[in-house]
Amino acid sequence: MAGIKMTYILCYDDHRSFTEDIRKRFSDATRYQVESYHNVQEFMDYCSRDKEKSSCKVAIIGVPDAKEQFEMIEAMTLDIKKLNPLTGLILLVPPDKMDDLKKAVRFNIDAYIPRNSNSILRIHNAVKKLISEQNISIFRKKRNFSFYVLLAFLVLVGLLILIAWLRLPQYF
Repeated sequence: MAGIKMTYILCYDDHRSFTEDIRKRFSDATRYQVESYHNVQEFMDYCSRDKEKSSCKVAIIGVPDAKEQFEMIEAMTLDIKKLNPLTGLILLVPPDKMDDLKKAVRFNIDAYIPRNSNSILRIHNAVKKLISEQNISIFRKKRNFSFYVLLAFLVLVGLLILIAWLRLPQYF
């Protein structure tokens, strides 16, 4: 399959609580590159750099427990989507703050995942979903290009047959 070669998983984990579990889950170095950041500025600097055009980027943001920092998370998600609109965003949220965060940060989020024992599995499933969506969009572009080439070829053949019929009617 000629889809996405490398997936970059960018973790913003200010308390260093879930990054090691994600590194263990996505341990295949040929398909995944997991980067962890504990500073917002370093995280945003890395997001602004383009690695590969055909690569998939997924940003996993560990949301702090304080409601006062929800505005910072919303600003960070908007900046990430401005830098690269194809970046997938996953928010890892404390279960009791889930509804408050969904009200505060509504747009451009691909998955809200509660922080519990199943969160790593849910993150894995969300990343696989984002990779599949990006592969589908890549193959859709290739399919459309192939269709237009085929259509141009059929029009050209039709024109050649029409010209041959007008110039050489004895063969038809």
